[in-house]
Amino acid sequence: MPVTSLKLGKLKVVRRQLLQRYEHQPFVSCLAGLYGCQWRRYQRVWAQPGECCCSKVECGSFGLLILTFFLSFVFLYFWSEAQNDYNDFDWFNFGTLGFWFPWSLVLLVVAAALFTYIALLLVLAVCLLTEGQRLYLHWSHKTGIVVTLVFTVTATAILSDLWSKEWKTLLLSLQVTAPFLHVAAVSLMAILSWPIALHFFRMNRKGRQVAVLGLYLSVLFCLYLVPLGMYSPCIKEAGTLGPAPKLIGHRGAPMLAPENTVMSFEKAVEAGGEGLETDVTISYDGVPFLMHDSTLRRTTDVAEVFPNRTHLDASMFTWAELQQLNAGRWFLSQRDPFGTAWSLSEVDRSQAQNQSVPSLAQFLEVAARSGRLVMFDLRRPPYGHPCRDSYINITLQVVQAHINSSQVLWLPSEDREMVHTLDPQLQQTSGEKASIQELTDGHISRLNLHYSTMSQQQISKYQSVNISTNLYVISQPWLYTLAWCAGAQSVTTNSMSVLSTINTPLFLMTPEEYSLMWILTDAVSAFLIIAIFIFHWWRERGLTFWSGSRQTQENGPYSKFRTELSDVWSISSVNIRPDTQSTPSSPITPHLPTITEE
Repeated sequence: MPVTSLKLGKLKVVRRQLLQRYEHQPFVSCLAGLYGCQWRRYQRVWAQPGECCCSKVECGSFGLLILTFFLSFVFLYFWSEAQNDYNDFDWFNFGTLGFWFPWSLVLLVVAAALFTYIALLLVLAVCLLTEGQRLYLHWSHKTGIVVTLVFTVTATAILSDLWSKEWKTLLLSLQVTAPFLHVAAVSLMAILSWPIALHFFRMNRKGRQVAVLGLYLSVLFCLYLVPLGMYSPCIKEAGTLGPAPKLIGHRGAPMLAPENTVMSFEKAVEAGGEGLETDVTISYDGVPFLMHDSTLRRTTDVAEVFPNRTHLDASMFTWAELQQLNAGRWFLSQRDPFGTAWSLSEVDRSQAQNQSVPSLAQFLEVAARSGRLVMFDLRRPPYGHPCRDSYINITLQVVQAHINSSQVLWLPSEDREMVHTLDPQLQQTSGEKASIQELTDGHISRLNLHYSTMSQQQISKYQSVNISTNLYVISQPWLYTLAWCAGAQSVTTNSMSVLSTINTPLFLMTPEEYSLMWILTDAVSAFLIIAIFIFHWWRERGLTFWSGSRQTQENGPYSKFRTELSDVWSISSVNIRPDTQSTPSSPITPHLPTITEE
């Protein structure tokens, strides 16, 4: 008896219900449960041949998931590469909010957690697509995606406004990480080729096929060509790498002792620093002393000793008053800026908590005893200060009395010509770029530039006329590597003890090695992607694989997609009792429907 279309439809329904009741798929159940809270088999729907993988709403959710993934990755990468300046960020917030808290680390942890969450959702979605499931994202995850997107966009906008220079840091980091990011991105595209090829050959609309394949190939080819536009000073011919940059302790060794204290500078000398950097202010009675901030609030106990003068300019205190302050206890308290105070020995902790505000003379004596270079910023006293017009002469007199002038990198730009005339042995140092002619006319022998302005070409140009370049403040090993490859003669650092142990750049290869690296990556990925597309094309057309003389029939994910007559069962003489037929939405009973033969 011929099978009618109605009977065939009934058989399909019966088969689907039987599979939903008895087919055990723990992997798919786990994926669908985590992604859409669809833990029961009957809640899930297979994507039938020719159908889209999800509804319009779910397509929008999936697109938003992909967008959030890329934006959260960019923000996480941006903020993780900004670790070099976390200390500045936290102190900026201290000055704004009035209390200390490691906001930079909290922001990093939150960004990492949200990115991990979004990445896991994307992995679940790709796995479900690979298994041929229609996507359904639970409302709680949709809320999580929106929250992550809002957080990412808001944080990026705020940091871009307050800390825009960090985008330059990100661009610099690509000169070290780009080769590895390229390998990771191409590998990811090779992995994604599996679900893309699977659904590409199951689509019955040419427009969709062209759109999906065109988008995929466009991204892939862009990634293949990215290395052509990459530049890094660490890709250079063998034997052309110069000596490692000398290390100058930024306010001493602030990871090992309270900044701008005698202990901090002694620790910097012990760690192998060849120079010491500090900040000089003039007291109300004309004594140059060391203090970075305009007030004493951050690095002293002025709030306890002079509670009514916490916001007063540091230069408005006399030297006798400054000597009453403790400049070390803050380092061991909750304000531990680098999270390193726990590593100090009991002797060091005792010494740190008894540090006082040092004078410029004490600082110079430490440098003179150890034969180290010194460099300092000199802050002009405010209006009403008795030394406002004589602060340079006062400072110069102290320098000449306590150290050899040739050890001093004179950074203040005010009255530079007069200073050079009074003491031509000082190494005149400029904090700004200028033409070679202007620098030589100003007797400049060294530049002190922010690391974000790093340029191998400019450093080489200045070096050709014996003008050295110092980059500040570099505390991360990858930045130190970049400065080394760029040819910088010295760097100012907070992490003296860390950078002094680096003997070779973290990333260094010849142009030939790099070309081989990216060509092999592109070639291997292209081969794998083509093989995956051929594989799915073959399986979609029901072709068979042969292993020697043994034929193995197709199985795997595609066996779940078949709804052809041969997959339903052998129905040449099958009939179904109408009274036992269920609808697709009816509950599943534990007994099998009655099937009889005519």
